[in-house]
Amino acid sequence: MDLQSLAERYLAAWNETDPAARRKLVEETWAPDGRYVDPLVEARGHEQFDATLAAVQAQFAGLVFRLGQVDAHHDVARFTWELAPEGAAEALVVGFDVLTATEDGRIATVVGFLDRVPTA
Repeated sequence: MDLQSLAERYLAAWNETDPAARRKLVEETWAPDGRYVDPLVEARGHEQFDATLAAVQAQFAGLVFRLGQVDAHHDVARFTWELAPEGAAEALVVGFDVLTATEDGRIATVVGFLDRVPTA
């Protein structure tokens, strides 16, 4: 199982702003009942996760997710990510996710943690 590639596709969905292309990535990458949870949201299934992506993209328009190093074994991967303006050295948001894959190589769960978030 290529968990590096799965993590890359996961972040590609966060960065895909075309709704149809984003939904296609979600359906290809996530199990139909896949679960995403972080301190701010919980989503289950393609519809809820896609809606979460759209909401984050609206809130952080023009920013992109960058994948950090992926550490993986068996069916689990952990990795850091950053959300920053394209080409910027400094990230506005930094997080850490733990991804679990299904036997067929799709995402079963992602548990996210926010290490740095902007203040009001």
